[in-house]
Amino acid sequence: MRRSTSAAGESGSTCWASSEGEGWGRAAPGKRSAAPASRGAAPAVLATPEGTRAVLRRFGIRPSKRWGQHFLVSQRALEQILGAAQLSPADSVLEIGAGIGTLTAALAARAGRVAAIEVDSRLLPALAAAVDAYPHVRIVPADALEADLASLVVDLCGGARKAVSNLPYNVAAPVLLRLLDPGLRLALIVVTVQREVAERITAAPGTAAYGRLSVVVRYRAAARIVSRVPPGAFLPPPEVESAIVELRPHPRPPAAVPDEHEFLRIVAAGFGHRRKTLANALARGLGLRPRIAEAACGAAGVDPRTRAETLDVEAFAALARALHPLRPDERSTGGPRDAPAPPLG
Repeated sequence: MRRSTSAAGESGSTCWASSEGEGWGRAAPGKRSAAPASRGAAPAVLATPEGTRAVLRRFGIRPSKRWGQHFLVSQRALEQILGAAQLSPADSVLEIGAGIGTLTAALAARAGRVAAIEVDSRLLPALAAAVDAYPHVRIVPADALEADLASLVVDLCGGARKAVSNLPYNVAAPVLLRLLDPGLRLALIVVTVQREVAERITAAPGTAAYGRLSVVVRYRAAARIVSRVPPGAFLPPPEVESAIVELRPHPRPPAAVPDEHEFLRIVAAGFGHRRKTLANALARGLGLRPRIAEAACGAAGVDPRTRAETLDVEAFAALARALHPLRPDERSTGGPRDAPAPPLG
């Protein structure tokens, strides 16, 4: 495993590489990263169908459906991702789903530090070869849904913390929510996801794509779609289009809530029964007496007969403030109000 902080590119940095892999630190002035090794292909070569096929053949890799693997083979898409990331040699970058290192190597050429997470052990030799020229890259064999992300971004070189990833399709939403954890203090998140997920992330209230993911993302960050990516930009090509999404986490939430856990439960309950009115959905999802759910809607200034997809973040926050003072005896018997919010898929 590589753990270091050597400078990237020609501009240099004061981060240094530990040959023992014992941590990140500062180097003596003038310490530079090694020249590119011949073993690893350049990002521009990897980001082509021919270059990716050559790597897959060399390392005996077949893309896994289990892990939702589609390797980037488009130089144009790679440049769009890097353009959105706006990297400098002072930045530290977290990448999830590093794969065979196409994006990882491009990030390493621009950033001061890269932590690259990859769950599939079959890909690790190819990933290591791709970043062999960059001792400031740390390869982390781990599941991004379980890894301690905070420990990977805690120690910076003085620049911004960013996350840049082509997220695996099968875990894109839950991984994105982990990246939006305020404890990571990320300044920018750039992810490539399925277009349908991108539309849900950026959807406005009252639109067909608006849902639970939209509300949670809006509570955490300002999001926009940078560009669409055709299936042919990946190998093997997925059956759907993808999109690059930029998210800028809010320094503080746009709406005040007394308890974030409760707020997320209310959002989940509202969208848990989309065909029901808001009051009925809240009553069922939170285990509330119907009259209490209706009264909370009234106190929040929300029509109890409306549906969750019409509410913005502030309206859900108002519901959280109205429901927060409830006593245990105001719940239905056996209600799930204190249970954790179900995972987002």
